[in-house]
Amino acid sequence: MEGKKGWQRWGYVAWLLVIVGMAALHCWHLGADFPNGSLWGGDWAKYTDEGWYGNAAVRAHLFGNWYLPGDFNPAPAVPAWPFAEWLLFFFTGVSIEAARGLAVACFLANLGLSYLLLRGRGARWVALAAVTLLVANPFLYCFSRLAILEPMQTLLLLAVLNLAVWLPRFRRPALVAAGIGLLFALMMMTKTTAVFLAPAVGWAMLLPLWKRRREALRCVAVTAASAVAIYGAWLATLASRGLLGDYRYFFFINKYEKPPEFYWPLISFKWSSHGLLWIDCLLVPLAGALVLIAALAWRRDWSRKLWRDPVFGASLWVVAGYILFMTLQNHPQPRYFALPAFFVFFVIALGLGALLESGGCWRRLGWAVGAVALVGLGIGGAKTIHYATHPEYTMANAAAQLTQYIDAHPNGRRLLVSISGDEITLMTHLPSLCDDFGTQELVSKLGAYQPGWYAAWNDLDPGTLEDLHALYSLEQVASFPAFDDPERNVLVLYKLHPLPGGQERSPGDENLRDVLPDDKIDTSVE
Repeated sequence: MEGKKGWQRWGYVAWLLVIVGMAALHCWHLGADFPNGSLWGGDWAKYTDEGWYGNAAVRAHLFGNWYLPGDFNPAPAVPAWPFAEWLLFFFTGVSIEAARGLAVACFLANLGLSYLLLRGRGARWVALAAVTLLVANPFLYCFSRLAILEPMQTLLLLAVLNLAVWLPRFRRPALVAAGIGLLFALMMMTKTTAVFLAPAVGWAMLLPLWKRRREALRCVAVTAASAVAIYGAWLATLASRGLLGDYRYFFFINKYEKPPEFYWPLISFKWSSHGLLWIDCLLVPLAGALVLIAALAWRRDWSRKLWRDPVFGASLWVVAGYILFMTLQNHPQPRYFALPAFFVFFVIALGLGALLESGGCWRRLGWAVGAVALVGLGIGGAKTIHYATHPEYTMANAAAQLTQYIDAHPNGRRLLVSISGDEITLMTHLPSLCDDFGTQELVSKLGAYQPGWYAAWNDLDPGTLEDLHALYSLEQVASFPAFDDPERNVLVLYKLHPLPGGQERSPGDENLRDVLPDDKIDTSVE
């Protein structure tokens, strides 16, 4: 017996070493590109979001003011992440590695919180299985290393759920519920899609307190009141400082066109739910099969125990909430699934644990499920190791070369206009404006800031070209290869030459959407 316990102890030690080793890979080569050749290469986040959502922190440290009037200022709507970066940059200075390091730190904390959440519900191996699926998953490897909003939002949600499922054990659950409300408000200030996670939080709070319904309802009410009060105070602060326009603009630009059919929600739902396969083409269907099996076997003890587990139910609510959000938005992007991915793997680990703890054919089914999970784990782990050991720096090199070119060839103000401008600023400290978003029309913004440079991916947008032509002629001067997306794999740099004598063209002229005789442009306009 002692020998068996010894082997078991050493088995857990070896397992932990594997987890630590895979986790360490996330901290390696933080300046490298989002992996080329991946299934998620078309996600916009890899060349925009890191700069956009951290631009307030970057500007505050580099230029002395976090706010750039008329430009894209997302911090009023999502202030938590830029505030965390602002604090970090006091110690590290502004760099893409520091920003990504903060995201990786959130991911590592998420592994620990995931273990705590599942360890409190069952066997240690179930919690370790979930953490192993998380740390070896190539999808999470790619997106946990980007300085985007999802790692922090996941961190706050896991903290909330850890508190929620343990509410019955606290001496003052209402006080803890107020803390949950505070964390939920911070989730909303990290990413406003947190509102779709409210059912999951409510489920995790209500189910453990179901036999004490009055106290359960009181805790939910306290949480809601706390969250509304804190978030309301933030909105009042924005109103007092005249920033509600930037707050509203954030939601305006996140509205996307819906299919023309009256049954468009079904079309959008198909697209959004299919997006779950971005997480893992084998493990996501496995999670779905486990939920279906548990539903069909609801009279069995193992199934009833599973459905009564607040973590299992909350996990399903998280996935359903995000699918609902992406269905209504009709614009699923791979990065959106970085949060639901955690809960898909929780479903697998909890379902596997329930099956293996049962007897007969259900236990044999559990071993089959475990075998499939191991295959998925092996395939995913191999991809993660490949990505970690084959870093590329095409975007970092492109940003550095573009900045060096601008510094070597002065042209008016050292100010770049680009969709990836904030990303480049984060990398090289080159000041920039966003050409696609901003509360001020681009023509007005160009007149106010008078930039000297413009950069676009691959080709020119006719609408942007029209705005630029109102004040400038364009000269294509350099191009820099970056990434592997065929639509965005060359960053092209243009000099902006003011029209003679301060002349201005009418922005409404259709001819301005084409290359003009005073331009020197080789790229196409599409």
